[in-house]
Amino acid sequence: MKIKVYYNKSCKLCETEINHYKKHSDNSFLWIDIVDNDHAKKTTNKSLEQLIRRIHVIKDGQLLEGASAFLEIWKNIPKYRFLFYLFRIKFCFFFLHILYEIVAYFLFLKNKNLLKNNE
Repeated sequence: MKIKVYYNKSCKLCETEINHYKKHSDNSFLWIDIVDNDHAKKTTNKSLEQLIRRIHVIKDGQLLEGASAFLEIWKNIPKYRFLFYLFRIKFCFFFLHILYEIVAYFLFLKNKNLLKNNE
């Protein structure tokens, strides 16, 4: 079963990062843009605001978001597996989570206009 990655393609930083992962991953991923995608909202049971705020991954029916979603991506891309092993350590994960939340918050503020476009 494919790992579904829900991301904001209209965010230039997000799209750049995901495109990089696409180049280094195999076909075990399904990359899904969340903008104008009602199916993404239904599948994740998240609002558009929640989807814009953090990256989401569904693997084996389990929904992961934020830093935990990145761990799942890194675990399944050989080139980045070392990041998975490093950041799955609780102490390191704590710092990854904090850093991710700060960056994601500012990206959310930058992309918040998507909510107005989809009302």
